[in-house]
Amino acid sequence: MIIAGLVLAAIAALLHVYIFALESVLWTKPAALKTFGTTPEEAEATKELAFNQGFYNLFLAIVTALGIILVAPAGAVGHALVFAGVGSMLAAALVLFVSSPGKRAAAIKQGTIPLLAVVVLAIGLLAG
Repeated sequence: MIIAGLVLAAIAALLHVYIFALESVLWTKPAALKTFGTTPEEAEATKELAFNQGFYNLFLAIVTALGIILVAPAGAVGHALVFAGVGSMLAAALVLFVSSPGKRAAAIKQGTIPLLAVVVLAIGLLAG
């Protein structure tokens, strides 16, 4: 179960690297405009905010990846970092779900894999 939880955490980290790319690198490009439902004018007006927000997503991915790497040599430290990363991803998705009813589908997409990672990893650690 622990390995399954770590695989889910890795997938969540990759998703957040993709979100980083959309928000910080591609914000004014057609792929990001379509994904976030923004116009070129809206994207231009909000690109500094999106740039900053994208880095939050990247940092969550880095914390999660570092935790995965550290699980073998450092055990509890690695697990704590994984939980911090995917737990923060899940919390951000919950905030989006509660605060923006029109973006609930995006919140569910953003939060499902981190939720599964938290649950599966916790079950694995409790069972082990």
